[in-house]
Parts: sequence; structure tokens; C-alpha cells
Amino acid sequence: MSVMEHVHLAGEEEDDYSGFNDYNATLDTEDLAQDENFKKAVLRTSHGRRPPTQAKLGMGGGMPGGMQGRLATAARGRMAMPSSMGRPGSGMAVQQDGSARPMTAVRAAGFTSAGNRMSGGFDPLNQASKGPAPPLEPKAEDSPEEKIRHLEKKVNELIEESCLANSRGELQLALDKAKEAGRKERVLVRQREQMSMGDQINLDLTYSVLFNLANQYVVNEMYHEAINTYQVIVKNRMFSNAGRLKVNMGNIYFKQRNFQKAVKFYRMALDQNIGITFVKMGQYNDAITSFEHIMSESPTFKTGFNLILCYFALGDREKMRDGFAKLLTVDLKIDDEDKYLAHGDDKQYNLVLEVIKNDSLRQIERERKYEAERCIKYAAKIISPAIESSFSDGYDWCIEMVKNSQYIDLAHDLEIDKAIMFLKQKNFASAIETLKSFEKKDSKVASTAATNLSFLYFLEADYAQADKYAEVAMTADRYNPSALVNKGNVLYARNDFEKAREFFKEALTNDSSCIEALYNLGLCNKRLGRLEDGIDCFYKLHAILRNSPQVMYQIADIYEQLEDTAQATEWFMQLIGVVSSDPSVLARMGELYDNEGDKSQAFQYYFDSYRHFPSNIPVIEWLGAYYIDSQFCEKAIHYFERASIVQPNQVKWHLMIASCYRRSGNYQKALETYKQIHKKFPDNVECLKFLVRLCTDLGLQDAQEYATKLKKAEKNKELREQRATSAGRRGSGRARREGSAGSDLDREGSAGRGQGSKANSRRQRARPNLDDSDNRGPYQSSQPQEIDASYSDPLGPQAERPKTAARRKDPNEDDFGDEELGEDLLPE
Repeated sequence: MSVMEHVHLAGEEEDDYSGFNDYNATLDTEDLAQDENFKKAVLRTSHGRRPPTQAKLGMGGGMPGGMQGRLATAARGRMAMPSSMGRPGSGMAVQQDGSARPMTAVRAAGFTSAGNRMSGGFDPLNQASKGPAPPLEPKAEDSPEEKIRHLEKKVNELIEESCLANSRGELQLALDKAKEAGRKERVLVRQREQMSMGDQINLDLTYSVLFNLANQYVVNEMYHEAINTYQVIVKNRMFSNAGRLKVNMGNIYFKQRNFQKAVKFYRMALDQNIGITFVKMGQYNDAITSFEHIMSESPTFKTGFNLILCYFALGDREKMRDGFAKLLTVDLKIDDEDKYLAHGDDKQYNLVLEVIKNDSLRQIERERKYEAERCIKYAAKIISPAIESSFSDGYDWCIEMVKNSQYIDLAHDLEIDKAIMFLKQKNFASAIETLKSFEKKDSKVASTAATNLSFLYFLEADYAQADKYAEVAMTADRYNPSALVNKGNVLYARNDFEKAREFFKEALTNDSSCIEALYNLGLCNKRLGRLEDGIDCFYKLHAILRNSPQVMYQIADIYEQLEDTAQATEWFMQLIGVVSSDPSVLARMGELYDNEGDKSQAFQYYFDSYRHFPSNIPVIEWLGAYYIDSQFCEKAIHYFERASIVQPNQVKWHLMIASCYRRSGNYQKALETYKQIHKKFPDNVECLKFLVRLCTDLGLQDAQEYATKLKKAEKNKELREQRATSAGRRGSGRARREGSAGSDLDREGSAGRGQGSKANSRRQRARPNLDDSDNRGPYQSSQPQEIDASYSDPLGPQAERPKTAARRKDPNEDDFGDEELGEDLLPE
């Protein structure tokens, strides 16, 4: 019995809808539900092993019973989807006996194929007999509309990538992306035209592409291309508000310093916001008109400050006063600061406060406040000397105006600035008086004023007052790092390095970014001999101040004290890279190479130091000694002459010049030089000795006269020594040093030495002895003798000339070549 027959028998009345689904039995596949073999096969499958659902149990419990009721005509006996099996599906009614009654058909009779797809039910048995369900119809990706949508999406992505690249500073990449977006957009327009969709052009997308491309041209300084792109946008009347872009075009002409065209475009765009351009052109009246219009419509601090500058340029005192008053009326548009104060009991509010305390909006508020304070302070500094007869009176007027405005908190800062301006004008009395007026103010202002007073007294070397005000500043605010640094500076100046070190460490504890405390702490460690701690401080400071010459010098100096010559040389080389013309650093490099025995490198650095600072006596002395050691006495004369100009009362430089002339064989010039020295220093024993010897060598009659003067000078020298000894002074040694002031080239220490000297011993440079007298000299002040014309060379013995033509004969050498050949052995 078929399903339809079964339903017909179940009803008491004749079914009005019977016969609609009659068709050939050979085409019937629904009889499979009654086929026992087919049902057994289904049970063996994974579907058959599933537990029966609630819907199936409610409809008869098993598959045969569940199939007895007639389903909806439109569903052709199929069961509902598993998701809806727990309730009667739409289009299905349940009779009182639990069987489903037929519903009105929703399709034409005999139409089956489409009905299977449109049916809301799902019969696994029928589906198994008919094969898998057909897949969903895919969208036609190659359709023209889909291509256009995909291309629009690609253009938008390229614009976004261009903007992101610009924000990262990758300007060339941003320009390339913008150009590619332009090419894609043109392809998109052509495709729309080919599809006769020209009336559907996306104007917003076109505008975005052109605007982004113009901006990328500007940041890449391709101004001509940017102007052309902006022109394309401006001339297209389909773009609304495109005229505003004339401001951008005016900005480009402004950057190119083409102010006439900039004014033209600004006027076309805004007609008023062209004040800065007028200022650049010197048309201050026109600029004032523009700025005044802005201040009346939408005042800002920058505009107000520029307006004051224009009044100042024209010298209009009253306008400057009015402009400053208008500047103080500008509203910051910042809410009450009390909202950032913590509430002790409200934990939820405090958590929110931690989030908003430093968010982007809070940072914008701080920037606005900082800009307002900066404009007000700068305006007060500029107009103060112009609005009154004196700077002080003008500043006082500005301070009073600020006190009567909403920016009353700036009044104390302006008074501090006033004191600093007095310092810049070298008016220390007025600066001190101004700062002392803050002693009875609130703690923060008093601490700032006391800190400045302490620093001021420290610069004047009045350490007692500096210490006093440093204490006042610390009492007002113990966590003030500047006050702690000033206290440490006073102790450092008093050589109490250990206590100074503690104050510097405390300042760093309160403010780890206080570079003054860190630098001074390194100096304290250096003076206390804690070189490793000192170099750690300077390395930390070097990480903050990468190219600070002072920090790099201290590191190099400490490495030299640690006898790490390689590291010291490396750091001095880096320092020279930063300050290539510092003569003291170049001299230190020369000293390092000289200690290592590298004379050529040492000479190069000493010569560079002399070139930048030709009055450095130690460097001059080293260069002269270098040429003497190299047997170039003529070149050494130039440096000793320079030293005699720098120190004209030092006789040793004059003696060295004369000795160089004599060593080079120019005895006549040497004699004239000695006579000039004797004329200027008549009691100098060394000069008289040289004169006696030189006159004796040349056979001059003046030898006896100079010998007499020598005896007299030696006698006077002996009397001076006796008086010095009787007075308890250091007599003999000091007198001998005075008598031989010009004998030794290295009496004043190594050349180019910076601050401090190394405690450990180090190899000293060899110096030529320029003294003509030795321990066996013929002239002794205690026992005068007859004139002895013999003397030793004051610049040392002459270099032995190489004997190029002489050699020692080898006893094993064959003497055949030395025998005389007879005439019979000679060739014809």
C-alpha cells in the first residue's frame, strides 16, 4: 500500500486533494522506505547507527511508525531538518491522534524537481536514494559588477597603505603606493565607461586618490607635481569644497618663498588667514588686519602672539599693551584640573583616574597649556623693554596683568624669569633682590628662588651664602634635585668630596635623569680615587648625552689614569671627532703617542694643537725640542721666538734662540742675540758665559770685558744666595734654578698636560740639555779662575757623520782584484 493510500484510509472523509501526486509507479522512489532490505542497509550505515531523535519518537517511535502519517503536500513525505525535529515544522499540523494532517499545496501539481530544493524538510532516506544535495550556487566572481567592487576595495587599500607609510616616515614608499592607487583608479573609471556605468562614478574615491597623491608629492618636496595635482581637483566642479585646497597650494608657494602667489591663493581660499605671509613680506599693517580679524572671530595663542610681534615691529606701545591684554583673555578650553585629583575612598574612580591621567587627551591638554605659558612668557620678555622706560618697569606691568587674569599661576614664573633676565644683563644686585623677595612665598616658589640664589652665590665664589640658600631650598623642598646639587657643589668646592658624593647620590635618587648630579658624582669618585665607580657614572651619562665632549674627556682621562692606554687613545680619538679643533685634546693625544715612543704621530698631534692655539707654551716647548732632536735647529728657532713673544720676560727662550743660531753655525747672529739678551738681562750669568766663550772663539777683544762683568754678576749672585739663606728661604737650590733657567727644555713638566697629573710613575720624554756649563765648568762663583775658552756644545754633541767610503777589510777576502796587472795581461 502506498503512502497516499494509507493516508486516504486514515481519514474518515474523502481527501479532496487526492490524485494530485499520482505518477508512474516505475518512477516512484518513495517505496524504498517500505523495502526491508533497503532499511537494513541503511541501518548498517552511520546514519542508521544514530540514536532516534525526539521528533522521531514523538511521531511514532520507529522508522515504520514515524512514516505512517501523511506529510505536507509540498514536502512529499519528507521529515524536517534535525534542528527543527523537536517541534512541528511550519506547514505541518498535528491532529488529535498524533498523526499529521495534510496542508494546502504551495506548488503546481506534478512539479517535483524544484519542490525538492524548495522544501523546508529533509528526508535522509529519500536523500540517500537521490544522491548528495546540490552545492550552493557560487557567486559569479568574473561578473563586471564584482570586478568593479574588487577594484574599488584594492584602491582603498592602497590609499591606506600610502598613509601608513607616510606616518612611518617611509616617504618614497608612500608616494609609490599613492601613484599605484591613481593607476588603479583610472582603470576603474575606464571599466565603468566600457560597461556604460559612467553615471555611477565614485567621486569620493577619485577625490581621495588625487588628494593623497598631492600630499605625498608635497612631503617628497615635488612641489610642481603637487601643484598640478591640486589644480586637477580644484578645477573639477564636481568636487564640493575643493576650493579649500587652495590653502595647500598657498602653503607650497610659501615654502618656495613665492610670497606673492602664496598671498593670492590664501586670499582665494580664506581671504583673511594670510598674516604670516604678510609678516614675511614686511607688510605689518596688512598682517595686523588679518590677525585682528582672527582674534575677533576665533582667538588662539599663536595668533595673539604674532599680533603682539607685529605691534612690536611697528613700535606701537599702546597696541602692545592691548595685544598682551587680549592674549590673556584667550580660553584654553580645558576642563577643571580637579578631575585628576585622586578620591581616597572611591577605588573605581581612582582606577579610571590612573587610565586617563596620561592618555592622549590629557597630553593634548598639557600641550595647550604649555603653548599658552610659552606665548605669554615670550610676549612679556619681548614687550617689557618697549612699553616702559626700563625693562624692570615693563616686566612689573606684565606681571600685574597676569596676576589679574585666569593665568595667575604664571605670575611667580614671570618673576623668576625677571631675575634670570637680570642675570643675563649682569645686574646681579637686582637679580639677588628679586630672588630674595620669594623667601616668604609658598614652598615651591621659595625653593626655586633659593635654588637660583644658591647657584648665583656659588658662581661668585661666596660659598657661605651659597650653602645658606641651598639649605633654604632643601628645607622648602627636600626632594628638589637642583637644591641637592647646589649643596653638593659647595661641599665639593670645600674639598669635602665624601659628603658631596652623598648629596649627589640623593639628588639622583629623587630624579634619576638629573645629569648634573650624575656628572658631579663621577667627579667626586674620580677625586676620591674610585676610578671604576667614576667611569661607571660617566658611561651612564654617555648613554644619555651621546656626544658630550666633557663626558668623553672624563672617560678618556680616567682610562689614562688606569694606565689603559689603548682605551684612552680610543676615547680621545672619538673626542677629536666631536671637537676636532680643541688644542688641549690634541696635545693630550700627542702626549700619549710620545709616551709610547711614536714621535711622528706625537709630532702630528702637537703640531695640530699648535696650529689651533699657537700660544700654548708646553706645546711650543715640545715642538722646539723635537726639531733639536731631529738636528733641525733652524726650524726650532721659529717656535722659541713664539715662546719669547708669549713670555718676553723669560730669559730661557732668548737663550735657546741664540743657542740654535750658534748650533746651526750662524755665529754672528748668535753673538748679536746674546748681546741683545745681555742688554735686556744684564745680570744673567748664563748669557755672560756664552758671550765670553763666543768672543773667545771668534778672537774678539770684548771677551775680557764680558769676563769682568761675569765675575761681578757671579759675586752679586753669591750675595743674593747668602741673603736668601740667612732669611730662612730656600736659597741655594732656588738660586741655581734661577741661574740655569734657560738650560733645560723640560723644567716645567710634560707638554699639553690637562687637569691633574698621574700619581704613578711614567716614562718621561728626553729633552736636550741647552746648558753650556757642566759640573766641570771653568767658572765657579766661589773660586774665580782665568778665562778658559773651551766649552762643550750646549745642544749636545754633533751627530757623527756616517763614514760611507770606509769599511773594515775582511781577512778572508780575496786580494786578487787588488794586484797590479802587467802589460802583457792587458787586452790589446
